Amino acid sequence: MTTADKRFAFKLYLFLAALFITSLVVSNLIFQKFFYWKPFGDVTIFGASLFEVSVGILPYPITFLITDLISEMYGRKKANQVVTAGIFASFFSMGIVLLANYVPAIEGSPVQDDTFNHVFALSPIAVLASMIAYLLAQYIDVAIYHFWKNVTKGKHLWLRNNFSTFLSQFIDTFVVVGLLCIFKVLPWSLFKGLVISGFIFKIIIAFLDTPFLYFCVYLCRKRFKLKVGEEIVFDY
Repeated sequence: MTTADKRFAFKLYLFLAALFITSLVVSNLIFQKFFYWKPFGDVTIFGASLFEVSVGILPYPITFLITDLISEMYGRKKANQVVTAGIFASFFSMGIVLLANYVPAIEGSPVQDDTFNHVFALSPIAVLASMIAYLLAQYIDVAIYHFWKNVTKGKHLWLRNNFSTFLSQFIDTFVVVGLLCIFKVLPWSLFKGLVISGFIFKIIIAFLDTPFLYFCVYLCRKRFKLKVGEEIVFDY
């Protein structure tokens, strides 16, 4: 690769990292609103309605798509660096929100304390559960992705993309719901239903994002003239 190619590759890496961190932080800020998606009608699983999930789940799958793309094009080390940066950004943003909740609003403020606290009153247990699950899931996703990449010798992109995401998303859902039940934020009666419902939703999203991963990898390989399985290396 030429020096110009390496510089462009580095800028692309920074852009992907920024998109990853933004998606992660936003998912933690908006997770208290829930919505429903009922393509199969009113279906319940172990007492929980299918696909009644937090809006935080909408940007969250993007983070797994980006880590898979970075893993494919830049390697395991660069993917793990982005995951670690995401953890830092999440805790930092939560700290800012908690500080904003603490300081009092003036009388003429367009948003008063009650409204702000009602929207952004983050549950420490919920945030902790989300962060622990995220940490486990993302590092496992990267590790499994590269395991299958080595096994397939860089071929069968769909296999490593989906197999790594399936397991990591299950771990993420299981740990989050489990911790919320342990700390009595949610009742144990909903545990199975919420885990299954959340996992199925994430699996559907994982299938849908596979063509996007193929398209992005194709563009990167064409731009940087890479062979199948070859990774971008820069010293920045």
